[in-house]
Amino acid sequence: MKNNIVCSIAFFITALFFAVDARAADTTVLIKDPRLDVLSQKQALINKRTSLLTSNGKVKGFRIQITSTNSRDQAFNVKTLVLSKFPDQKVYTTYQAPLFKVRVGDFLRRDDAERYRKLMLSIFPTGLYVVEDVVEAKLDDIDQ
Repeated sequence: MKNNIVCSIAFFITALFFAVDARAADTTVLIKDPRLDVLSQKQALINKRTSLLTSNGKVKGFRIQITSTNSRDQAFNVKTLVLSKFPDQKVYTTYQAPLFKVRVGDFLRRDDAERYRKLMLSIFPTGLYVVEDVVEAKLDDIDQ
């Protein structure tokens, strides 16, 4: 009888040992290298910059188109007026046959361009449009 009890206790301890060992085999301990966090932050920054670039590496953004006209003189008169009223912004005149287009600003976000367009409505009450364009920007501006 004493032998039976000892065998039962030994069997119970052995079964308990295997159950604990089997449970430990189901768990996985993952040790993450802290450098992975740095790499993922750098990759996020690269992705943000890449989303704002065109295929030839220029920055996508927005400008305010003031006029689109057949007359070169009219386009340059508008450009002169804009430069005198809004000296803080760059003004661009482009020719896409048969039209001369006058555009203002280098905005990375449409919201900024819309706000500036509202400021310009006092001088140009009609015909102001926010258009997508390739803009002049630095990488520091993109990161903000």
